[in-house]
Amino acid sequence: MVYKDFVKPLLDFTLAFFMILILLPIYLIVSFLIYIKLGSPIVFAQKRPGKNEKIFTIYKFRSMSDEKDKDGKLLSDEKRLGRFGKLLRKSSLDELPQLFNVLKFEMSFIGPRPLLVEYLKCYNDEQKKRHSVKPGISGLAQVNGRNAISWEEKFKLDVEYVENISFLLDIKILWLTFLKVIKRSDISSSTNVTMEKFCE
Repeated sequence: MVYKDFVKPLLDFTLAFFMILILLPIYLIVSFLIYIKLGSPIVFAQKRPGKNEKIFTIYKFRSMSDEKDKDGKLLSDEKRLGRFGKLLRKSSLDELPQLFNVLKFEMSFIGPRPLLVEYLKCYNDEQKKRHSVKPGISGLAQVNGRNAISWEEKFKLDVEYVENISFLLDIKILWLTFLKVIKRSDISSSTNVTMEKFCE
C-alpha cells in the first residue's frame, strides 16, 4: 500500500522534525519544571514492542515521583502521581518526547499505542495484528475512550485501524486527538490514574 509504506513514514518524519524545532521552547520549559518538581531523570524511558514486535525504547517526560514507603518500596502510581504529574498527563505534554521516536522511524503519529513487553505473551491471534504496523502517539482507541474503555474494546479498535489504514482516517484521528487534548478527557480509567494491567 503506497500510503502506509511510503507516504505515511515520510509525512511522519517531516512533521516530527518541524514540530520538534517549533516546540523546542516547550521542551526546555517542561524539562526545567520536571527537574524542579520531581528531580532527575527528566525523561522516562521504557522498552516497548513496535512493528513486528521489534523492541524499542519509548520516551516520555517523567510524571511520577520516586516516593517510597518505610520498607523502601515504591508507592502506588496514584500516590506518586501528584498535581504536577496529573497536569502533564492531562495536557499530554508527557508524550512530547515520543516525537523523537517518530523521527527514528520507531513510531508513527497515528497507530496502536505501544504497550508493555510483558503483554506479548497474552495476545490472541486477532489482537497480535496490532503489531503489523508501527505504533502511534495516538490511535483509534485513544480517540474512542483511551483509558476509559476496556482492553477488549481497545484491541478491537486497534485491529480496525490496522485493517482500514488510510490518509483520511489518520487525518480524522489527528483532529479528534487535538479535540481530546483540548478537552483533557479520557485520561484515566474509572478505577485508577492509569489503565489496569492487561495481564500479569
